[in-house]
Order: sequence, then C-alpha cells, then structure tokens
Amino acid sequence: MAVTKVNHAVLYVRDAAQSADFYEQALGLEAVHRMGDQAVFMRAAGSINDHDLGLFGVGGQAGPSPAGRTSVGMYHLAWQVDTLAELAATRQRLVELGALVGQSDHGASKSLYAHDPDGLEFEVMWQVPTELHDPDRDAMGTRPLDLDAEVARFGADTPARVH
Repeated sequence: MAVTKVNHAVLYVRDAAQSADFYEQALGLEAVHRMGDQAVFMRAAGSINDHDLGLFGVGGQAGPSPAGRTSVGMYHLAWQVDTLAELAATRQRLVELGALVGQSDHGASKSLYAHDPDGLEFEVMWQVPTELHDPDRDAMGTRPLDLDAEVARFGADTPARVH
C-alpha cells in the first residue's frame, strides 16, 4: 500500500471551540461537525476531505506541549495557499491575531509560521511552481522572506505547485 497524501490532522487543545474560532479567523477553515464542547472538525474551502483538522478539547488545566524541548513530538503542520496574494492576506490576518512568529524563504516554498491559542506552531506556505523553480536561486535552506520581492518575481496570482 502506498500513501498518497495527508488527509487530516487532529490536535489536542485546551478549548476546542476557542481553537476553532482561531482557525476560522486565521485560515478560513469552516466547522463542519461539532461533538458538544469536546471536539470540532473543520474543513478548508474547496477541500474534498470530510475534515482537514480535528480539534479535541482536553481542558484549561492542560499544560503546554514539551515537544521539541523535553520530549519528542510533532513540530508543526503546514497549510498550502494557492497564490502569493493569499499568503500576503494570511500574513495580515496572522499579524492582526498576534499569532505570526516567523517568515522564511525555503527556496522551493515561501512560508509563514504562527502559533495557535495553545502555542502549537503551524506553517502557511506557497510552493514555487515546478516550471518557475530555479535550483541555483532557490536552493533549499532557510532565509528571511521578502514577500514583496517574491510577488514581484512570481506575480501575486501565480498558482502554487500542486501535487
């Protein structure tokens, strides 16, 4: 059996409703199913999945995740947008929410990093289309992102590479 894609992610959060409100504001995800105050299942616009993100509330007493500091665990999830214009709009929303914590140019992708209400990190990225990828200029790495320069280079509405 061969895996073809990631279908959805599930997160343990302190308050499922609060987290759902955040992901709706930050990423435009829509709540498609709720299990009382215990869980919210969300879907991205245009997704064919039953849900893309599941949020399970574990209560306000839950401490922060020690993953990456004192234990193993997931670092972050990455959400792809279709255009650099959408990445710029997402950056503005993340700034307004006080959630943006970083911006990186990884060569083949242009990325924003943010924290949700529980401090869980996620990435929002735009993938350089294969036909526009320059292996010399876009070598893998981590550099500061100059989103305005990337828009000038690729165009605000150039569709991202799709797998």
